[in-house]
Amino acid sequence: SLLIELMATLNHLGSTVSYPHTYEPKLLEAVSRQPSRGKLFPNNELPFSGCDVWNAYEVSWLEPSGKPCIATVRLKIPCSSPHLIESKSLKLYLNSLNQSKFRDEWALNRILTEDLSRCAEAPVEVSILGLALLAKEGNQGLPGYCLDGLEVRIDAYTPSPEILEVESDTEVQEQFHSHLLKTNCPITHQPDWGSLLIDYVGPKISRTSLLKYIISYRQHCDFHEHCIERIFVDLLEHCHPNRLSVQAHYLRRGGIDINPFRSNWENEPRHYRLPHQ
Repeated sequence: SLLIELMATLNHLGSTVSYPHTYEPKLLEAVSRQPSRGKLFPNNELPFSGCDVWNAYEVSWLEPSGKPCIATVRLKIPCSSPHLIESKSLKLYLNSLNQSKFRDEWALNRILTEDLSRCAEAPVEVSILGLALLAKEGNQGLPGYCLDGLEVRIDAYTPSPEILEVESDTEVQEQFHSHLLKTNCPITHQPDWGSLLIDYVGPKISRTSLLKYIISYRQHCDFHEHCIERIFVDLLEHCHPNRLSVQAHYLRRGGIDINPFRSNWENEPRHYRLPHQ
């Protein structure tokens, strides 16, 4: 099964481990995207492009003088990479920087880029954001219509794409968002809370059916990235939009939030930093 295969490849997730204090790149562990994608895309043809944007808020290292520095590290991992980076291994890896000295931010960025790109087997873009720069980004709400106030009766808590309905064949351009997305880690079964942004051009999608579909992921177990890819595919197959972008903003766990973005027409995600992130 997928669970057995994942457990066999991960050493840190779900186990008690000691935190390292000096730089140790061997802590990073990769998770293959293929087990989940093989079910969605048997021909290995992806109907989207995109990336996974990770924000790691608990990053610190030492200057040559021994004075500590703190920052947020933002990673952009292409969705075409063969592997995800397992989040607990990333946390351990970043903690290994705490008592390590680096000449400057450029030197740290170079090492992070090399290590993370090696793990993902694809070029990972690394940005080191100081507190002043992060403050300038501020907090933002998601654009478009919020679905969460709709009155709906829910009776499905596992992914149910048959819920999705199209109201009209007339082409529209709409943006919807919801803060009621909940999925679960496939290994630890801990809840992952997220906000979802959907931007599409095509036949008009029923708002109530879309909200019910989003809520149907409430007991579903899979990694953030695979959940968003499944949502993208279900919308594409059941609602037939001509253009579609799906972007999720998951709340942080272990000081890291993960924000997958998939689109068949946009090249780059729009950055939103939600107040509850």
